Amino acid sequence: MTRKSDQAAVIYCRVSTKKQATEGNGLSSQETRCREYAGHRRHNVVKVFCDDVSGSLASRPGFDDMLLFIRKNRALKPVVIIDDISRMARDVKNHFNLKEAIFRAGATLESPTLEFGDDSDSILIEHLLASVSQHQRQKNGEQAKNRMRARMMGGYWVHNPPLGFRYEKSSQGGSVLKRVEPLASIIAEGLEGYAAGRFNSKPEVKRFFESHAGFPLCRHGFLTNQQIHRIMTHPLYAGYLESQAWGISLRKAQHEGMISLETFQRVQDKLEGKTYAAARQDINADFPMRGFVKCGCCGHPLTANWSTGRTRKHPYYVCRHRGCEKFGKSVARDKIESAYETLLQELAPSQALHDLMLTLFKKRWDQSQAHTREAQKALKQEVTAIEKKIEATLDLMLNSESRSVIGAFERKVEELERKKLVLAERTARCGREAKGFDETFRTAFDFISNPWNLWKNGQLEDKRIVLKLTLAEQLEYDWNDGIRTADLSMPFKVLLGKCGYKNELAETEGFEPSVPFWSTLI
Repeated sequence: MTRKSDQAAVIYCRVSTKKQATEGNGLSSQETRCREYAGHRRHNVVKVFCDDVSGSLASRPGFDDMLLFIRKNRALKPVVIIDDISRMARDVKNHFNLKEAIFRAGATLESPTLEFGDDSDSILIEHLLASVSQHQRQKNGEQAKNRMRARMMGGYWVHNPPLGFRYEKSSQGGSVLKRVEPLASIIAEGLEGYAAGRFNSKPEVKRFFESHAGFPLCRHGFLTNQQIHRIMTHPLYAGYLESQAWGISLRKAQHEGMISLETFQRVQDKLEGKTYAAARQDINADFPMRGFVKCGCCGHPLTANWSTGRTRKHPYYVCRHRGCEKFGKSVARDKIESAYETLLQELAPSQALHDLMLTLFKKRWDQSQAHTREAQKALKQEVTAIEKKIEATLDLMLNSESRSVIGAFERKVEELERKKLVLAERTARCGREAKGFDETFRTAFDFISNPWNLWKNGQLEDKRIVLKLTLAEQLEYDWNDGIRTADLSMPFKVLLGKCGYKNELAETEGFEPSVPFWSTLI
């Protein structure tokens, strides 16, 4: 290679990651080596260009700036110096495309580790080195994937942590997911609320998360539907992991979950079914009963709006179902809500009935605590039965040659495995020390003793909860007679004696003495 002294040269440095820019074979070390080479060849380095991107041709601002500089200074016939052939691209095709772009811009290419030439031997060596670099990149990727897959099989998540988790160093080596508070508790409350019926749709869960000031939003300032779907369907929140892309079935993870697998499964089952009284975006504190009152004529839920009068606006519930005889007909908000409030005030049980119910629940609680071992034994037997079903299904699958039949068997095995994991988790919980009776049921009994209190003093979300807990079906508004008899939820049916039991007279002879209904539960 014969070059004139003081020939203009530019240096191109590249690393694949931000970490490499400061560690190991980073940008500074590449530049130092290229400057040493330029001094040895008596080149005059006029510019240095750097990139910290992967080996693709896209998004290489440093390389694009270098080409622009070369074109503007084509008369200088500059030399482009790279530290190694792998620093330009670890792909044969990309390497020669970049090299061709440099030549077309009006420059030549040099490196301390390789002499680029036009003869057959130089071209062969260049091809070999580019192929070796490509093979090394692919091999590194395969090894990294295999190590990550093996770690996931051991129960460790290896990808970006989902919302509510972060990575922390583990005593067993590597990193493990840890809860981030209070974000983790907010997510757990949202998922458990959806599973229990507190929230009946994704939009309700989404608005619950957004109501917390510390909940992180996307760059647009709100939570996306994709983020909510990911939170509600990711098994990591239950302390489990799986990866269909890597062929890893659902298994217990090494990190602590936010909810139980049973709760997670209820969420999945509910996502696939229909919801009752789903929340709408336009539900607000002005009309808390929207979605819980239906038209007595057509049976469709009443909508709501403010109507402008001569001096002020008036709130109304309205039937907007086309084809209904009462389409467009409205009823004052206070008329419907006052009827429901009267119902709530009547639901409060007497003190004697409340104390009796508390005694009954306490007795049943003590009995359930005594039966824990029997329940645990029954769950273990059920797990054993599922394992036998899995073995039988696998035997049938091995004897089948039809792909469609084998696929059906695989889906059946996966379903049984999930059920087995849920039962195993329930079995483990049976051995744990349960919370005290007061801690478990205090809030529930406070509500049952006076549901009107939560409605009167609560926010919109509290009022919606009261509606869900007291009503088994939507209230029906008759346009002539008003609110019809409400279909109450089971606890209040029992308290009011509306469970459907019929009292009939019978001959006293041959019968046991009559006893109150409540005493049969004692």
